[in-house]
Amino acid sequence: MQGERCPDFTLPATSGKTFVSNEARKPLVIYFYPKDNTPGCTNESMAFRDLYAEFTAAGAEVVGISRDSLKSHENFKAKLELPFELLADKEETACNGFGVIKMKNMYGKQVRGIERSTFVIDAQGTVAREWRGVKVPGHAEEVLAFVKTL
Repeated sequence: MQGERCPDFTLPATSGKTFVSNEARKPLVIYFYPKDNTPGCTNESMAFRDLYAEFTAAGAEVVGISRDSLKSHENFKAKLELPFELLADKEETACNGFGVIKMKNMYGKQVRGIERSTFVIDAQGTVAREWRGVKVPGHAEEVLAFVKTL
């Protein structure tokens, strides 16, 4: 993935917007997370929220993607006061483009789900860096440090 073009996708976003991946003209942080309102996803979203001003100061935009509905995203965004958009990938278009759907163990059962992953796309539309199997603590800070090097 790293060094390749960002997959093309168009997804419905919160705030009544539509997100088109190939229209981004500045660095873009895309974080894929399993589900709204779960502990890890809440902590990860809050970490990106808390550093959002620094991401924008570095010239980057941040978006979060999961398979939740737009209604679920709107509620999650409002509850956490997220300053960036969440994208609803019900059809797994972006998930498949980035290869983040994995078989995971959930309470002893195999389930298909999103592997927590983050991608930084540079201003030219190339995947500059990827993180897979992300552990939340310290992750947003690590992504920000990388974005500052672009």
